[in-house]
Amino acid sequence: MAQLLRPRSGRVIAGVCAGIAQRFGMRPGVVRLIFILSCLLPGPQFLLYIALWIFVPNEN
Repeated sequence: MAQLLRPRSGRVIAGVCAGIAQRFGMRPGVVRLIFILSCLLPGPQFLLYIALWIFVPNEN
């Protein structure tokens, strides 16, 4: 099973969505769209994004 890492290429802001897409075999644009649509709902989406930015390591 692949580890969750933020890739060096294909980043838009911090690479969190690109890393999630890579981990689960999805396209980064789909994950970004899901994140943007989820921001229309109440919840801690931005806090979760920032936490993943801090705690998910960069790809070597």
